[in-house]
Amino acid sequence: MPSLLSSLGLGVGAALLLLTSTSGLAADAAPSSIRHSYLVMGGRTAIIGEEAKVEWEYRGGSRDGFVLPNGNVVVAFSDVVEEVTREKQVVFSYRRSAENREIGTTQRLYNGNTLVTELGPRPRLLEVSPQGAIAHEFPLQPETDNAHMQTRMARQLKNGNFLVPHLLAFAIKEYAPDGTVVSVLKTDLPEVGGRKGENWPFTAIRLDDGNTLTSLTHGNKVAEFNPQGEIIWKVTNEDVGGLFQDPCGCQRLASGNTVVGSHAASKGISMIELDRQKKMVWTSDHPVAAGVHHFQILTTNGKPEPGMPMK
Repeated sequence: MPSLLSSLGLGVGAALLLLTSTSGLAADAAPSSIRHSYLVMGGRTAIIGEEAKVEWEYRGGSRDGFVLPNGNVVVAFSDVVEEVTREKQVVFSYRRSAENREIGTTQRLYNGNTLVTELGPRPRLLEVSPQGAIAHEFPLQPETDNAHMQTRMARQLKNGNFLVPHLLAFAIKEYAPDGTVVSVLKTDLPEVGGRKGENWPFTAIRLDDGNTLTSLTHGNKVAEFNPQGEIIWKVTNEDVGGLFQDPCGCQRLASGNTVVGSHAASKGISMIELDRQKKMVWTSDHPVAAGVHHFQILTTNGKPEPGMPMK
């Protein structure tokens, strides 16, 4: 055990928690431990059950996605967005325009359209109809020509606006449907290390209380900002024994806990769930979830996560 403790930089209590709550291949977890089923996107695209069995798998290299209410999975790759049945039949597809270089994200909207962001010479946010036609679009303002670093997990808000993280702008921008930027939240604050800390916003989640939760990739942090742009909660590598390795995806659960995925974790623990006191209450070291780009927690101890996932 001493070598494990020293390699993780954790105390005995934290190490025991990791060993007993990991959802990968660990057996006979305590009855009170948390169990999740979840969708992972990254080097592999799969649904992992609460008993750590792979229940469904599609091709890898994915960036974003959701399990839809009908059980299908909508998945974004760098060149295409697909809706796929559990039998792996493609029932919806949108291929990136030739003028751009990458697709950043996808989300199925309440009106039935599919949100897509394209990165490249003409960065833009699109709504694509179920028939695959562009129903609405507007240009994004990422403040960089570096296509790969322009944006990631854009999401539609309840008010109809869109929340878009721009990595190299160190900014989370809220866009109205006409493309107007109505607010900007800066992530290069001195209290998180400024720009030298590489606090690039990757996933941005607008919470019901108006706060914004974001993962800060190379900064190896997760932070929650109030509407005034002040940090009211943050988790750094000092809090988790160095287990954040390029945290890209994050999700706020109905319990109030926050799950974070590490894209650079090619083996070992790649997902961590933290409560409000920053205590680790669940981890995953499942090999299929290694290098997770984003994810969706589907169930907790047999109960589905309610409503639109906050991810």
